[in-house]
Amino acid sequence: MHYHRILFDKYHPSFFGKVGMRYFHRFRNKFYCSIVNVDKIWSMVLQEVKDKASADKVPVVDVTQLGYFKVLGEGMVVGTSGYGRWWRWQIKVMVTV
Repeated sequence: MHYHRILFDKYHPSFFGKVGMRYFHRFRNKFYCSIVNVDKIWSMVLQEVKDKASADKVPVVDVTQLGYFKVLGEGMVVGTSGYGRWWRWQIKVMVTV
């Protein structure tokens, strides 16, 4: 084990050891958050609501009533309210590029 650890400490310095804070008796279901992708939301809208929709009046979909609590857009979280000012600017730059 000693030569193995020396090798790993040389090339992978953070492989061994404890990192971060401990969370005693962590329930996984407390942190569960069901996700839905942006392109799947339109398929959840009722047909009569789709018929009434136009370019001026777009329906608002509350995904929490459908059982989803996080909306993803191609792997990225949609909405920047939880981020700082610098990250909101970065996301805006990435979207406009």
